[in-house]
Amino acid sequence: MQVYRIIFRILIVFVSLIPLSGFGQTDSVIVVPPVKDSTLVVDTIPKKNSEQVDQIINFAKKYLGTPYRYGGTTPSGFDCSGFINYIFGNFGFSLTRTSYGLAEFGRNVKIADARAGDLIFFKGSSVSSTQVGHVGMVIEVGPGVLKFIHSANGGVQITNFIGSRYYVPRFVKLKRLDYGEESTTE
Repeated sequence: MQVYRIIFRILIVFVSLIPLSGFGQTDSVIVVPPVKDSTLVVDTIPKKNSEQVDQIINFAKKYLGTPYRYGGTTPSGFDCSGFINYIFGNFGFSLTRTSYGLAEFGRNVKIADARAGDLIFFKGSSVSSTQVGHVGMVIEVGPGVLKFIHSANGGVQITNFIGSRYYVPRFVKLKRLDYGEESTTE
């Protein structure tokens, strides 16, 4: 088991040395604490989304495959925060334009308490960064699953955070905006 952890850490260092682009805003001032492996466990109690959360997620999914465009805020091309702003703007929300600015909205949520509709924040392309540089919206949570929709290299896409070699080491925080609480199913 210890050998696998060492190999994983070596891979993380190696991957962080590969130059990557496409995240946009990386001039943040938010300091990011390291992520502990134990934080990657999600609640296994099924949650029912509010109707508004379902509407927002369904609207966001209509843009799957839309190209990534640095500074993009329209369906002709989105960057990460431009995509989130466009989606929420269509539901009457006025949000700040940058990923690090969005990271200041709402309340912090533990990964174990993640719900669809939460915003998930990451460091930019460098794993050693101390700054928020990418944002997505959680669309599905379950055992071994925490999927989020976002605009990155390759365009608007859905990614499973759990087990992601790229996003796990770059995770910063989850935030919940005040637009409808989900309920527990019985």
